[in-house]
Amino acid sequence: MVLLVLAAAALWGASRMTWVTLATSDGLTQPRTHALNGGVWFGALTPLALVLVAAIAAVLATRGWLRRLVGVVVAVLAAVAAVPGFALLTGHGRTAERAATLAELPARAHVDQVTTAALPPVLSLIGALAAFAAGVLLARMPAEAARLSGKYDNPVFRRAAAADEVAARQAERARPPSGATGAGSEPARPGSAAPEQLSERVLWDALDAGSDPTDDERRR
Repeated sequence: MVLLVLAAAALWGASRMTWVTLATSDGLTQPRTHALNGGVWFGALTPLALVLVAAIAAVLATRGWLRRLVGVVVAVLAAVAAVPGFALLTGHGRTAERAATLAELPARAHVDQVTTAALPPVLSLIGALAAFAAGVLLARMPAEAARLSGKYDNPVFRRAAAADEVAARQAERARPPSGATGAGSEPARPGSAAPEQLSERVLWDALDAGSDPTDDERRR
């Protein structure tokens, strides 16, 4: 989660910084300077940052293979986010032509100079690496790992789990006392203790699911 937060902040910051600066002239007016920020140079930077923020909520709300699937998606998005910064730093692609197109220069305009900044692409690469590391960690998380926080659970699953827990406690209370004798009675188990009280939240969730925690009769 920390890596996702850092990645989203890095990509958002890179989208606000100037990546390419153009010096142009058309022979009729004074030379002009055009600054292209990350959001213009690579329009997906800001949406990718927002998706990573949404991935944090997805991590909190999922577990098992769903959480690992979130990790795979995050890793793929991280690879996409790394492409523009890597291409600009290594000089791949037609930077001048792309900059002229994005700046929407008139046909008579001529590009005199193209200046690229190093910090924004590096920052985007750092964010992409952080997101990729987070995706790998999520994809490698064991399937039996629990949710990070119960308060973010889907209400349907939470109520079903509460109903199951209440049913298990009712079945436990329906067993004969440890000292009872006769046919059908179970012998006392050494070291057995009284079951813990159900939390207030579990009780309310069980009621929402249609299970009565106060009913001592064994239910199906």
